Amino acid sequence: MEKRLLGFNPFWKVYTKMKCHKCSKKMKFTTLSFNGSPIKGWVCSCGEKYYDPKEAQRILLLNKLKKENIKVRLGQIRSNLILRLPRDVEKAFSLEKGKDVIIKVRDNGLNIGFPL
Repeated sequence: MEKRLLGFNPFWKVYTKMKCHKCSKKMKFTTLSFNGSPIKGWVCSCGEKYYDPKEAQRILLLNKLKKENIKVRLGQIRSNLILRLPRDVEKAFSLEKGKDVIIKVRDNGLNIGFPL
């Protein structure tokens, strides 16, 4: 770990104390805005900001996926059709086996939602 990290709360899995590399002051853990999305991070009184890298990566992936048309393939297990999603979609929405997905029928097709 870097010397700037002063404490770690294993229950929340978040670094709770951090020093700014520019001015060496204690930074405040708060919610910031990154590419128009809320994200956890640290902010210093000198104006320096650090974003949670995992959340920042997920937001960048979501922004990339918004610009694309994603082609998926239907499969079949016994009498049920299954929708196979690309790994990037799985990572962006933190999908895993057993997670609920909401499907709404629209006049022009289906709308699939992943509760965040």
